[in-house]
Amino acid sequence: QDPLALLQVAEQVQGPPSAAVEEVAPGAAPADELGKFASVVLASTEDVWSKVFTQAGQTYRPPKLQIYTGRVQSACGMGSSAVGPFYCPPDERVYLDLSFFDDLERRFGAPGDFASAYVIAHEVGHHVQNLLGYSDRVTAAQQRASSQEEANELSVRLELMADCFAGVWAFHAHQDAQLLEAGDIEEGLRAAAAIGDDRLQKMSTGYVQPESFTHGSSEQRVAWLKRGLESGNPDACDAFAR
Repeated sequence: QDPLALLQVAEQVQGPPSAAVEEVAPGAAPADELGKFASVVLASTEDVWSKVFTQAGQTYRPPKLQIYTGRVQSACGMGSSAVGPFYCPPDERVYLDLSFFDDLERRFGAPGDFASAYVIAHEVGHHVQNLLGYSDRVTAAQQRASSQEEANELSVRLELMADCFAGVWAFHAHQDAQLLEAGDIEEGLRAAAAIGDDRLQKMSTGYVQPESFTHGSSEQRVAWLKRGLESGNPDACDAFAR
């Protein structure tokens, strides 16, 4: 399996959708332990972002969680386990193949509950971007881009912003419910570093092409996750203001 395929959002994958698809509404619990964990994290993100949106005079509409095995049809096209977790803006769903968490631990050396929670919170971060209008603006800007490198840079900014939003979630979740334990922050930072474009490219091809990055380098991803973790302020996450 090509590590570059992981964490690519809504990539088109040919083949029939899997029958093993489970839609999990916020607050509901699927049968297996990893699924239950994912639903708990999703519920926590709903609590945090509902509070943050309310403080800003807005109403938060939570995403739905869709757990699948193999392949799944989304409004963004066909997704597969090779894609990794992804968020689809048109149907406001986070799609999760739980086997990705095994990859996170075994192939990328990023074990731990908080590492897995960070990945889910990152996808919810894309949902927050969608609600705030960033997703549409970036898509439009990418269509106007004069080069693929320019379009990729916009994608990187969107991803780093979602990393920061994941940190904002963790800040408030810990503040409200003492979510974090000793070592959790390190787990999350290790996961962010493990899925940086430079590291994935090095693993896959043996060399690094910064102009082809779509998610950001390990250093960038760690920095933006820390920005959210340390500030708890979503306004600090605007990667397009810099």
